[in-house]
Amino acid sequence: MTSTLKLRPLTAEAFAPFGDVIEVSGAVDKYINQGKCARYHDRAQLDFHEGRAGISIFQSQAFDLPIKLEMVERHPDGSQAFLPLSDKPFVVVVAPDNAGVPGEPVAFITAPGQGVNYHRNTWHGVLTPLHPPGLFAVVDRIGNGPNLEEYWFQNAYTITE
Repeated sequence: MTSTLKLRPLTAEAFAPFGDVIEVSGAVDKYINQGKCARYHDRAQLDFHEGRAGISIFQSQAFDLPIKLEMVERHPDGSQAFLPLSDKPFVVVVAPDNAGVPGEPVAFITAPGQGVNYHRNTWHGVLTPLHPPGLFAVVDRIGNGPNLEEYWFQNAYTITE
């Protein structure tokens, strides 16, 4: 038996329990580069335990809707930020923690220019671009030891528009 998750627009308010939406919004903190560049300062709370921040490049195959959601993962030792290197939307799935296992997932779709930062220990779906090239800059913890937990749902979810 599968349950259906309908995509909803990604907003900072709806996503706040799980992390940060990284986007151009609100007031400009300051103008730099001879006044030609607006700086929107400190858009995500990076949080790492016994490690350091690193920037990696991920390239994922594109997904087609509907999407079958069978598992989520989390990173107990560090936050994880995904910054798309294109203006194409991607799907963001998160779930609240329910005594060490994920609760009911929520599925969002990004708008052009939006990225996300998952708080440390937040259950989330895999990288799910809807269009090629599926290219992302990822800021996450670089360090020793395992930093990945996976949870496979007994019954898959179907993500639809």
